Amino acid sequence: MGRGRSKAKQTKVARDLKYSTQEMDLDRLAKELHGEPEPVQDREDDDPFAEGNYIPRA
Repeated sequence: MGRGRSKAKQTKVARDLKYSTQEMDLDRLAKELHGEPEPVQDREDDDPFAEGNYIPRA
């Protein structure tokens, strides 16, 4: 028992996914499929403990 409610919810979710219009970034999808890496942001400048910026205690 209880299968009816969960099946109805799964059907509702599937229908929403099928018929809803979702914003797609096609350029980003194309880059991901072709294997072009996204530019990496250099965060080492912000981190005081990054390699080269570490100051050991005396």
